[in-house]
Amino acid sequence: QFTTRVVSCRAAELRPEGGGEPVRGFQVVLEDTILFPEGGGQPDDRGLIGDVPVLRVTRRGPEAVHFVPAALEPGAEVLLSLDWERRFDHMQQHSGQHLISAIAEQMFGFKTTSWELGRQRSVIELDTPSVTAEQVEALEKSVNEKIRDRVPVTVRELAADDPEIETVRSRGLPDDHAGPVRVVDIKGIDSNLCCGTHVSNLSDLQVIKLLGVEKGKKNKTNLVFLAGNRVLKSIEQSHSTEKALTSLLKNGPGEHVEAVKRLQSSVKLLQKNNLNLLRDIAVLIARDFKSRPAPKQLFVLHRKEGDSEFMNIIANEIGTEETLLFLTVGDEKEAGLFLLAGPAEAVENLGPRVAELLGGKGAGKRGRFQGKVAKMSRRGEVQALLQEFISHQNPGA
Repeated sequence: QFTTRVVSCRAAELRPEGGGEPVRGFQVVLEDTILFPEGGGQPDDRGLIGDVPVLRVTRRGPEAVHFVPAALEPGAEVLLSLDWERRFDHMQQHSGQHLISAIAEQMFGFKTTSWELGRQRSVIELDTPSVTAEQVEALEKSVNEKIRDRVPVTVRELAADDPEIETVRSRGLPDDHAGPVRVVDIKGIDSNLCCGTHVSNLSDLQVIKLLGVEKGKKNKTNLVFLAGNRVLKSIEQSHSTEKALTSLLKNGPGEHVEAVKRLQSSVKLLQKNNLNLLRDIAVLIARDFKSRPAPKQLFVLHRKEGDSEFMNIIANEIGTEETLLFLTVGDEKEAGLFLLAGPAEAVENLGPRVAELLGGKGAGKRGRFQGKVAKMSRRGEVQALLQEFISHQNPGA
């Protein structure tokens, strides 16, 4: 916690990180703050000003701007409280990144070109086209040795014109930087220009887990990692998943993969058999219709189970030179697929109207129009439209 004063407060809007409508609120500047504004690859802090939540902290030149949902009185003394759990998580990930980047460069010459502290995992972009599994394993072993060595982490400030800055690892300063330069030192391992928040000793990182590498931008490789409490949470989540699978599959964790493979093979076989049965049913439905003595100008069918192939088999078997077919598959009250088949001129005329009635889109050619729809419950309206069309075409029908 920290006591300070409100310098200014003005109305503003905040666009949510996940998108959506802007949130109305206020931008507040304080005399000083313990809430970190986003920067250097690290997200911003959260906390309270009095009992008002801080929803975002950004940097505007030398100022930290706090976005809050309620107005604060300029000149008022306020108690600032920090969301420590979020801060400590960010400290662990950021110091972990410094350590991994330094050791990766020392061991293999891989320079870090950027990094991202994500909500679930963090990613370091390395300036190399590839990293082997053996290198990842060796790197993970080395960084965890440094954590066990309890190496101190310190922060110091240098004047902007201090020649020592040239010896410090850096990806450059922001264009609007002013004042002294902040350096984060991991004793005997790394010195790095950085504005972010860090642990005071590598032992506070607890453990680092390198999850592997992913292909990055051209000639770059992304190294994915977890540090500290995120490793513990990941293990807890994995263990919960393992327990659930053990219960569902009725075997031990070591047999889960083989059990799932067997299930996949069974599902594929069932799907194949189901498709064959659907094809047979489609042929039987078509033959039954063709054997009826009644006029064959309109055929309407809905089936919950089915696909485009099922509908097209029926259309092929019945033939569409004289008969207009309206076929649908899917849940009767929700979304699904449709096929309108028949004389080319009729289908070209009716297809877009059918799709519109069913709340969907479609396309077609040569006497067939099909697509996806959202309002299967309106099939009755389509059937009435088709019957009316046939009546106009053939008044005696």
